[in-house]
Amino acid sequence: MSTEGLYASFFGLTERPFTLLPDPSLLYWSAQHKRAFSVLEYGLLSRAPITLVSGEVGSGKTTLIQALLNKRTPNLVIGLISNAQGGRGELLQWVLNSFGIDAAPYGDNYVSLFQRFQDFLLEQYAAGNRVVLMIDEAQNLSIEGLEEIRMLTNVNSNKDELIQLILVGQPELRDIVSSPQMRQLAQRISASFHIGPLDHDATGHYIAHRIMAVGGTGHEFSPEAAHLVFLKTGGVPRLVNQLCDLAMVYAWSAETKNVTEATVRNVIEDGLFHYGELVAGAAA
Repeated sequence: MSTEGLYASFFGLTERPFTLLPDPSLLYWSAQHKRAFSVLEYGLLSRAPITLVSGEVGSGKTTLIQALLNKRTPNLVIGLISNAQGGRGELLQWVLNSFGIDAAPYGDNYVSLFQRFQDFLLEQYAAGNRVVLMIDEAQNLSIEGLEEIRMLTNVNSNKDELIQLILVGQPELRDIVSSPQMRQLAQRISASFHIGPLDHDATGHYIAHRIMAVGGTGHEFSPEAAHLVFLKTGGVPRLVNQLCDLAMVYAWSAETKNVTEATVRNVIEDGLFHYGELVAGAAA
């Protein structure tokens, strides 16, 4: 039988609280996430040419993007690209597709593609709309790709910029942007924030928050269990989700509604959780 329904109902929950899919309804607003979201909103409201948010794998960056998309106003036209790759021209096709613009009639003619995109920006500007391009996993772009994206911000009408960029990626994105060849792009970044892992207390609050969000009490994990989760995950939300999900499966299989330190330790000792030691560098 599927654990998807069984362990959730066993704990009196409407769904599993620790799935790995980005879900804005389960977002835990730690102090860092609140600041990161404020930076994203500031970037939008201040018409910053480029806003940059970075964080480790699984730190909640994509969930923040989804939360921002859910709050957009009617005059915001947002295109979202995830894991874009490619050389000159191909990347511009990704951009056009993100805004629902059919690039096929223009083939791989870069000048024609760019002219169509510029026409789109001018159309939106005339209609009183603001255009925002969000690129998730931006660290995957080459230096040439990032430079091509930067060039898009040169399109303007009088003193008004017609497009804003939001770059979201892993810590190496900041290293790339800080390199000498990226000086022009770095100078256009008006707002930036780096999301670090959760600290000890925030990890415990995160676990309780996720469970309460789907109908639990928030006390399903003992303080000792939450402490061990922190030690083994380093406070990285995606790793916390992985370990907590397995711990709840173990508790369900043992027909106990409390996740104890022993429950979490059993998951680790059985070798089902593989990444905690690499990230946290700690053992208990």
